[in-house]
Amino acid sequence: MKHVLNNEERSRLNKDIADAEKRTGAQIVLAVIERSDSYAELPWKAFALGASIAGFLALVMNLLRPLSPPGAVVLIAIFMILTAGAGFALLCVFVPDFARLFLHAHRVEVETRQYAESLFLSREMFATRERKAVLLLISLFERRIVVLPDVGLTKQINQEAIEKIIKHMRVYLKAGYTARALDAGLKKLEEIITANVQPESSVNELSDKIIEENGA
Repeated sequence: MKHVLNNEERSRLNKDIADAEKRTGAQIVLAVIERSDSYAELPWKAFALGASIAGFLALVMNLLRPLSPPGAVVLIAIFMILTAGAGFALLCVFVPDFARLFLHAHRVEVETRQYAESLFLSREMFATRERKAVLLLISLFERRIVVLPDVGLTKQINQEAIEKIIKHMRVYLKAGYTARALDAGLKKLEEIITANVQPESSVNELSDKIIEENGA
């Protein structure tokens, strides 16, 4: 994928991760994903909407000002329906903001959570010595944030804490500032962990480099 973070942002965040791990005793992984699923149905939903609108307009136009012969009316209606449907489908493919209009909130939550869990397993984040790893993932297309702690941190990073972390990140993510969102999440995460446990010296078991992937 095209890197969302520039070299300066990436280097600064990598250093911040290493520092936060020393202060918390946890293993922290940040990830930026282009999208958590391909959502192949979205262009078809857009096509259906465009075709429906065009079909309705063709009907209204024919009622207000009937054309003759009838065959011409049919051809015009078909042209309008196919053109509008194809146009909406193309908008869905090339304009993410338009495509997001057809996303269902529950589907988004499920897909981003599943991607985070898959990444957690594929990177073997569960294999740390004290099971104190946490994944902080941003899925850009969905504009969603997932905080996924391992069992050694679930008492400190409970659902209330997760909501606080996401709240601190969301304002930057909505504005398009991905690096700032990651920075805010990292700081809040460190604050929550150190407020609940006495940090211990730890060995760096996971890479501090930020994960950047295209996703599904």
